[in-house]
Amino acid sequence: MSAADPSEARPPAPGADEPGRAVEEVLLGGARTWTRRDIAERSGVGPERTVQIWRALGFPAVGDDVRAFTDADVDALRVGERLIEAGLITEEGEIMMARALGHHLSRLAEWQAHTLRAWMNHESRILSGEGEPAGHAAALLPELELLQRHVWRRHLAACTARVLAEAEEDVPAEPRQEQPGGVAEGGPGPSGAGADVRDRAVGFTDMVGYTRMTRGLDSTELVRVLDRFERLTGDVVAEGRGRVVKTIGDEVLFVCEAASSAADIALELTARAETDPELPQLRTGLAHGAVLSRFGDVYGAAVNIAARLTAVARPDTVLVDTAFAGELEGMAAYELRVLRPVSVRGYSRLRPVLLRPVRPGRWPRGGRRAG
Repeated sequence: MSAADPSEARPPAPGADEPGRAVEEVLLGGARTWTRRDIAERSGVGPERTVQIWRALGFPAVGDDVRAFTDADVDALRVGERLIEAGLITEEGEIMMARALGHHLSRLAEWQAHTLRAWMNHESRILSGEGEPAGHAAALLPELELLQRHVWRRHLAACTARVLAEAEEDVPAEPRQEQPGGVAEGGPGPSGAGADVRDRAVGFTDMVGYTRMTRGLDSTELVRVLDRFERLTGDVVAEGRGRVVKTIGDEVLFVCEAASSAADIALELTARAETDPELPQLRTGLAHGAVLSRFGDVYGAAVNIAARLTAVARPDTVLVDTAFAGELEGMAAYELRVLRPVSVRGYSRLRPVLLRPVRPGRWPRGGRRAG
């Protein structure tokens, strides 16, 4: 079902905010014409299921007799049914897909809405009444959709290439063992719709003293710091052939197929931040093991361990777990020093290993094995 502002559980009253309603109709592709009973009947999807899908998208439930839905909502429900009939997804998978789409696209929509509002407030021709907001929205919406579709297809192509390459790898003959974190180890394996389990390197990088720093910054300065941090981490992770999973305030979570790639990324992030006077110091925790990838997010013991290591790392340092250190064993580009065990949440004796480049200040670009 199509996305709308979750704060609007029902359409505005007649005559209220006509420009806003006109913009909404442009964005939704039409007026709110149908009730929940109507869309259930027209799409062939049961009323209870339409409620499940709507809530999974992140929107509040509406009364059965409220005219809150459009023709596009009906079409979206029909698409879901066709995907189920084709065997691409199951009914349960449709709910999970709706939840993932709602989660990721709501963040994009929020940014776009604020950007559009700022642009409309800035443009004197709109403030002076030259041109209706709905007209400008109608002109810009296709451009945004074209850009989003292009970026989505590029990422889809990259992810598909990676998945196909992984499928060609040998499947391990030994049975998969369950880890304490609830993820099976021992190579790739099916984990349900939209999920995959593989051994990966996981990294958390955060800004040291972020909370204290924000007390002395106004909103403009804070945005500048966050933008610089996200730009740095995004660029370095991409250069290192990793993938940013998500950014959570002052922290970024990334994954790599190889431990050496994650090590290079972490060391490069530290080196670049040290020379950037506008960024605070960084610290990174890295772990290696079976990782469950599900709808764009990652789960498992390796993810938890990387987060715990980040929390105990000192500024300008990179800590890794023993499994990660084992992946780097024999590589001449890295220096590893085992530290004393630490007690952290969920792990009473977690043993960190300090990671340093053999040549400080230089990104190793992948370790060559000694000899």
